[in-house]
Amino acid sequence: MAGTSTQEALVAAVTETEAHVSVHGWDAPVRLFSLVRTAEALKHDAGLSRLLPAHELARSRHNPQALTVIEQEDLPAAASLEDLLNQLAWPESVHGAVLSVERTILGPQAQARVEAVTDPQERTALVSSLTDREDIRMVIGVLRSGESWCALRSRSHDSADDVYHGERLVPQLVEALAATFL
Repeated sequence: MAGTSTQEALVAAVTETEAHVSVHGWDAPVRLFSLVRTAEALKHDAGLSRLLPAHELARSRHNPQALTVIEQEDLPAAASLEDLLNQLAWPESVHGAVLSVERTILGPQAQARVEAVTDPQERTALVSSLTDREDIRMVIGVLRSGESWCALRSRSHDSADDVYHGERLVPQLVEALAATFL
């Protein structure tokens, strides 16, 4: 981790978002969150201080780059994650975004079995029945200024102590989410 106050703010936002979505369990839809600088939001709306948790207010006093995470509800209909991301555009007041998405990872043999099935319902049933699959939740955060942070949790090691963290653990998703700020 870079150690800058901006990067520290992003790490905190992604870590807290991962913990938040994990409380809701697995098999969740894609979730999207905007990131705004807490101090700037408070300047524009002083009443916001009554709504934010005390730890967020304290963090914003300690680090002017601190971020508030705001879930985006009623996402537009999209055929795929790529289609959803292609529809996004953020106002200048949004400094970053966090995406939570689950995927199933298959070994080579299981992947070949699944690819041989052409019916979508049969394919879904087969994937669900496989014992050698791994379900992964990826929480990806990016800032308009280019920083990124990722948190990955597997269903088989579903513990806060077993979450992997890093700047570009899922580079394609980092790039796709960052492209929503171009």
